[in-house]
Amino acid sequence: MEPYLDLDANYSDYGTFNPNSVAAKAPCGIDVMPPVFKYLVAFIYGLTCLLSLVGNSLVVLVIAYSKGNRSVTDVYLLNLAIADLLFALTLPFWAVDRAHEWIFGTPMCKILSLLKEVNFYSGILLLAGISMDRYLAIVHATRAVTQKRSWVRFVCVGIWLLSLILALPVIIFHEAFLPTEKMKWVCYENIGWNQTSEMRVKLRILPQTFGFILPLIIMLFCYGVTVHRLYQTKNSQKKKAMKVILAVVLVFLVCWLPYNISLLADTLMRMAAIAETIGETCDLRNSIDAALSGTEILGFAHSCINPIIYAFIGQKFRNNFLKILVTRGIISKEALTRFRRGSSFSSTSGITSTTL
Repeated sequence: MEPYLDLDANYSDYGTFNPNSVAAKAPCGIDVMPPVFKYLVAFIYGLTCLLSLVGNSLVVLVIAYSKGNRSVTDVYLLNLAIADLLFALTLPFWAVDRAHEWIFGTPMCKILSLLKEVNFYSGILLLAGISMDRYLAIVHATRAVTQKRSWVRFVCVGIWLLSLILALPVIIFHEAFLPTEKMKWVCYENIGWNQTSEMRVKLRILPQTFGFILPLIIMLFCYGVTVHRLYQTKNSQKKKAMKVILAVVLVFLVCWLPYNISLLADTLMRMAAIAETIGETCDLRNSIDAALSGTEILGFAHSCINPIIYAFIGQKFRNNFLKILVTRGIISKEALTRFRRGSSFSSTSGITSTTL
């Protein structure tokens, strides 16, 4: 999801004054980010990029290597890793943007912004797909259906297409431009100086509804029922597999929910729903802008976390990674045998994911 820079309404440095905008009720200065903070954020983006490229490449390698033992969940997780890999490639550009300004032109602005949006939407939609798969496999015991991988490929293609559709406003409106001579170059949507806030709100509500709120509701329902059913049974293998999935979902929410709450607050402010009840408009706007900026960093960092979850919680992921190392002659078979003895790994649990 893309934060919305307030270019339309408050100050001579921002363009034409728009009296219909809520944000225009009080003239506001421009908050300048301290240079140290800019470079710190750029460093975080660079580190996230490195960890994401290494970690998600390993996830793709492990799942691709385990082709004969790949489950429906693995297909979803493979697509999730690919989405994070594509997004990681954009992070060096956003790091330069944070530390300096946008220097890469309009075509790169559109492409990289698209990848960022698609990563977010595909991420939560894929997690919603996993939640439905686990719900069917565990609650309704439709193992025969969930083990068929042919249909899940079409679901994943549909998720990528829907993510592209939800991200279309980015391709249409984003460009590199200089708002005024006193500001730096930005990669942002350039809708125009009239009714900008109103247009941004309209472009935001539909993707936020179908790209975050509805998938979140699906995930909460499916996992709520699934976890309740699991803890009524004594199947410890399924419980262990669900721990990894729930950790992935929880981390996604921790990373992206604060940003979406900040985005919702910004939407409500622009719709005049909260501006009348909270003091100074400028203070409110500056606080929300700071929240959007800070929580976006947390959202970006999410792209490198899933492989860490698999490595520390997913026994099968570690086992299959070690098998690859044995095949390549990097470690001995004895080391793999010792690892298996030291873990509760079982090769007979067909219902669980290769990655988990």
